[in-house]
Amino acid sequence: MANQYVDIDTLKFLLYKVHNLEEVLQQSKYEDYDKDSIELLLNSVKEFSDKELYPYFREMDENPAHFKDGEIVVHPQVRKYMKAGGEMGFISGGFPYEDGGMQLPSMVINASAFIQDAANNHLPGYIGLTVGSAELITHFGNKELNETYVPKMLEGTWGGTMCLTEPQAGSSLSDIITSATPDGDAYKIHGQKIFISGGDYQGAENIVHLVLARVKGAPAGTKGISLFVVPKNRPDKNGTLTPNDVQTVADFEKMGQRGYCTTHLFFGDKEDCKGWLVGEENKGLKYMFLMMNGARIAVGRGAAAIASAAYQASLNYANERAQGRKLTSTGKKDANEEQTLIINHPDVRRMLLLQKVVTEGSLSLVFLAAKYHDLSQSHADKEEREKYNLLLEIMTPVVKTYPSEMGRIAVDNGLQILGGYGFCSDYVLQQYFRDIRISALYEGTTGIQSQDLLGRKITMHNGKALQLLSEEITNSIKASMAHTALAPHAKKLAEKLELTQKVLKSLMGYAMKGDYERFLADATPFMEFFSNIVLGWVWLGIAEEAQNALLTGSKENSMEFYENKIHAMRFYFKYELPKTNGLAEILMDNQDLTVGTNETIFK
Repeated sequence: MANQYVDIDTLKFLLYKVHNLEEVLQQSKYEDYDKDSIELLLNSVKEFSDKELYPYFREMDENPAHFKDGEIVVHPQVRKYMKAGGEMGFISGGFPYEDGGMQLPSMVINASAFIQDAANNHLPGYIGLTVGSAELITHFGNKELNETYVPKMLEGTWGGTMCLTEPQAGSSLSDIITSATPDGDAYKIHGQKIFISGGDYQGAENIVHLVLARVKGAPAGTKGISLFVVPKNRPDKNGTLTPNDVQTVADFEKMGQRGYCTTHLFFGDKEDCKGWLVGEENKGLKYMFLMMNGARIAVGRGAAAIASAAYQASLNYANERAQGRKLTSTGKKDANEEQTLIINHPDVRRMLLLQKVVTEGSLSLVFLAAKYHDLSQSHADKEEREKYNLLLEIMTPVVKTYPSEMGRIAVDNGLQILGGYGFCSDYVLQQYFRDIRISALYEGTTGIQSQDLLGRKITMHNGKALQLLSEEITNSIKASMAHTALAPHAKKLAEKLELTQKVLKSLMGYAMKGDYERFLADATPFMEFFSNIVLGWVWLGIAEEAQNALLTGSKENSMEFYENKIHAMRFYFKYELPKTNGLAEILMDNQDLTVGTNETIFK
């Protein structure tokens, strides 16, 4: 069971070497930790995941969460996981000491969560949303809200959610109509929310909902949205819980992640639902984005973890399944020879390598974003903090989207490796394929992330974030040029940076004319183009560290381990990076085939 769902050696190589966790641990905020203590933590998480998460992965799919007699029935392991989450610090890990947390770096939190996601992606969401909800309260809530709710949430006794979506307002949050009416020191909440992950379930004594709603008379659109703490059961001064008129209407039966409940909630059916304002009125969406940005990185991490587990399953199958024979020098097969393992077929190797470069590249991307977050919070120099914050801003939509979209393609290739068996429930690939599909929808669809990248992050502060990212990539290119084996690939990446400038010059022409709809019409192809180049940079960095390890004779991993990383980088640069040329052609083509198209074309 030691390596059925995650490659721990690669995880640690990326964490410690490629992204140099030590640089973060040197910041005063994290000075209580060193590599040895982090190593103990990650090993304990792996051991826990082996015993309490991975063995229940398929069982939770076969016995999904469901609505029965007014409540959500979930697998018993959910209760056990929440309890362990409190005891082992999975919930409190990232919180500062003064809030009762462990003050761990985001890089470590994400490494721990990746292991858990890969072991059983149905469970970590329950903890992730509890973390996000508690974070919002600690950042923006008053002392009373903090004292009332946060301790119970950090210990895993109470769960937490984020409640944004309504039947008439999916991604368009400006159309939210859930109302909040002043009522003494609280507000009366009335409305409904759908697609609420972890919205209600057996085993949690209480659920603390963070709800977006409108106070009467608030400005229209997103400027009039406020944020409220709305518990399922409201506690009095003695801690006694009273039902708060939050009704669970149903649980959505999903294609994948079936052990992770997704509820439909109604607030105030009996006019007795109370909520407490977080921060100031009409600033709710601004507050919620603190949680949403973290959640978007978590979605990308989760997708990378699912793809990682699928890769391990595919690799295991390819090393066991005998099928066909290798071609001889005459171009024919010798029927007298024994069948060969399918891993010896070039096309299977191509699909495995695609899985490898997507999954390992995605995990590296997650650690990079986590490092930017850590340094934006802890660096002693203010200008450096601002720099890393801008880098985090521009990377967030990419970190959410690339693992979600390319992870799905990676899992699809894994399913293909299994042939007909991949389509059967006897094997786990079909479950990974179903589970990962939600990632491109969670926390803002791919289209929304793409518009955020092109429309906001690329242009923010007059392109400052893009400039900083370009400088980071250029520095990596210069460092790689020092290695003869890497120089050709560094040169190719430099050419892609120049291509990016050409593409952006072409697209910005529409924005400068005020034609913003046309400017953003091809935001999704731009996301694919941009992400592909970013992953080329990520892989060049992995290869550079592997090359350094070979040159210094590092014994932390085998020579084969490092050589395999360099080989994977070469694969990425041959099979994936060139796709940017076709995407650039699409993006610079001035034909308008979507915005100005008559709707009759679809008939």
